[in-house]
Amino acid sequence: MAKVVKTNASRLLEHAKIAFELVPYEVDETDLAAQHVADSLGEDINQVFKTLVLHADKVGYFVCVIPGNCEVDLKKAARAIGAKKAEMLPMKQLLPLTGYIRGGCSPIGMKKPFPTIFHTTAVDFDVIYVSAGQRGLQLKIEPRVLIAFVGARIDDVVKDDVRL
Repeated sequence: MAKVVKTNASRLLEHAKIAFELVPYEVDETDLAAQHVADSLGEDINQVFKTLVLHADKVGYFVCVIPGNCEVDLKKAARAIGAKKAEMLPMKQLLPLTGYIRGGCSPIGMKKPFPTIFHTTAVDFDVIYVSAGQRGLQLKIEPRVLIAFVGARIDDVVKDDVRL
């Protein structure tokens, strides 16, 4: 296994003296799904969270961090952020807006901070996994500590009946 490279997200956590672990995994460019990440880590998909960037009317850009086997509910997400309507950010806008690419988007260290919402289940676990800011590297971290660090809120922002 190659040497684990520090990312902007990990540097920010170190600077804040927050405990975390960098966990590398094998990237499959043809399968960037969270299930692949969970399988590669040997972890429960419910503990592997994906970071999604959305846009809402009157509010602008915001971030939802949800379990890897769930889909964001755009109506719930809009309501949680105080808007009428929300939509996913088009993929081609992700890198210019956040500094991250698909499969490597971290809730920590985007080009600028955006309002962030973690799904309610994040705090059900002692640790969760989120992208460390590049494909092939996850952060293992206490969810409440991460939520406080990014100034996030907790809300139910996933579709009730959809498990990928």
